[in-house]
Amino acid sequence: MTDDAETARRLDRFLADVERRAFRIAELATRNRDDALDIVQDAMLKLVQKYAQRNPDEWPPLFYRILNNRINDWHRRGKVSRGWLSWWSDWKTRDDEGEPAEPDFAGAEADEPMQQLAQSAAMQDLVEVLGELPQRQQQAFLLRIWEGLDVAQTAYAMKCSEGSVKTHLSRATARLREHLEKHR
Repeated sequence: MTDDAETARRLDRFLADVERRAFRIAELATRNRDDALDIVQDAMLKLVQKYAQRNPDEWPPLFYRILNNRINDWHRRGKVSRGWLSWWSDWKTRDDEGEPAEPDFAGAEADEPMQQLAQSAAMQDLVEVLGELPQRQQQAFLLRIWEGLDVAQTAYAMKCSEGSVKTHLSRATARLREHLEKHR
């Protein structure tokens, strides 16, 4: 197998591994599935175009930096013009009874129905509170906790100092603990 073919295979595997998590990050940041999908696809394309030949160990922080840049660009373009589109998207994702459609959380299975219900409620609350966090706190939490990037990689992805990452993560964690205490 040639070096280029091996690189392409590794890059495909990397993108497949981060796809769902990146989509969730973008969806939490934008609260719009279509915009989130566009952001993730754009970030993936940019990684392939500009950084495919880099060391695969560099791909995670580079990808999340690109993703965060795309999210920041989306916020800069203005939420007002997307307000009615967001409302329409929320309305379309409702089930037959008019309730919001249940999110699909892989691995949220449990042995007991009451445990499943409690886990579902906790996950819904977590997603809701994450969506309410300031953007930088949300980014720090998602990159450090959900994605497992270290402090230096997170700082690189967020374009800030390691101290800022620690501060944003600490504030996010405190707020999440405060709001999710009832699920302990």
